Amino acid sequence: QSQPVESGGGSVQTGGSLRLSCALPRSYSTYSLAWFRQAPGKEREGVAGLDNDGVTYYADSVKGRFTISEDNAKKTLYLQMNSLTPEDTAVYYCAADPTPGSSELWDDFDEYNDRGQGTQVTVSS
Repeated sequence: QSQPVESGGGSVQTGGSLRLSCALPRSYSTYSLAWFRQAPGKEREGVAGLDNDGVTYYADSVKGRFTISEDNAKKTLYLQMNSLTPEDTAVYYCAADPTPGSSELWDDFDEYNDRGQGTQVTVSS
């Protein structure tokens, strides 16, 4: 496995929850990890980020509803998504990089060396 592999996407109704998982290609002693999403007709956007100091970053649209976490021993990144709305419908991508990123660039997809192929999340009203 050379790239992250996402799983856990699917279809839910408004108000539902999903937990996305991302199998990382390696263990990282230092890292920047993040989830991105891209809805049809829209640009890809950063959803949540995490660095090895435990600092988390969230897009304003998901604060209080989404939680990013990781299990380095399992080489897995998670995104717990609660209170989902149709506006959360998108392809969700996992991204990782072995270098600590800057807080200003956590939501720049090009800053991450390891990027997954995405998993579809569909929220119906």
